[in-house]
Amino acid sequence: MVFLLTKLPPTECQKLCHRVVDGLCGREPPCRGEFGDTWCPGEWLELLNSLSSLFRQAVGDNSSDEVVLAGISDVGAAYGEAILSVLSGRREEIRRALTEKSHSIACATLQDFDWQLKLALSSDKIASLQTPLLNLGLDVRENGAIHPVAIEMNREELNALISSLEAANKVVLQLK
Repeated sequence: MVFLLTKLPPTECQKLCHRVVDGLCGREPPCRGEFGDTWCPGEWLELLNSLSSLFRQAVGDNSSDEVVLAGISDVGAAYGEAILSVLSGRREEIRRALTEKSHSIACATLQDFDWQLKLALSSDKIASLQTPLLNLGLDVRENGAIHPVAIEMNREELNALISSLEAANKVVLQLK
């Protein structure tokens, strides 16, 4: 699904790739709003997953530039160069982050979770649009600290989230 990058100019592609690597390294991942409504929610999630997988696999397998370019040949030379630029500049950073994650995953246990679900319809603008938005508040425990996470989604984004969670559940059931 990396071909979805072609909806962006190559310079924006490089910015997006850097933000994807930021997300892999435990910093702020890219937000769909930063890049306009270039992709529908499903395309956005597919693109992020594809780019994350590409960077993880390229670093994990220690792939050469030629191998990476062969894997993304459907996006064109300018996009390939943008991806390679990010990969070569941040390869060690990605490697350290993947190594740290593999150690923390081996030691991680689920201790607690909390959720709240609210339907936001109080805004005049939202009421006039007649578009219900879902505000999802999560308390996530990470490294012993609880971090609140707030997510606002429309119906399509909620459906995409539910589909992703159902797919993740299937994978977990297969691993048992």
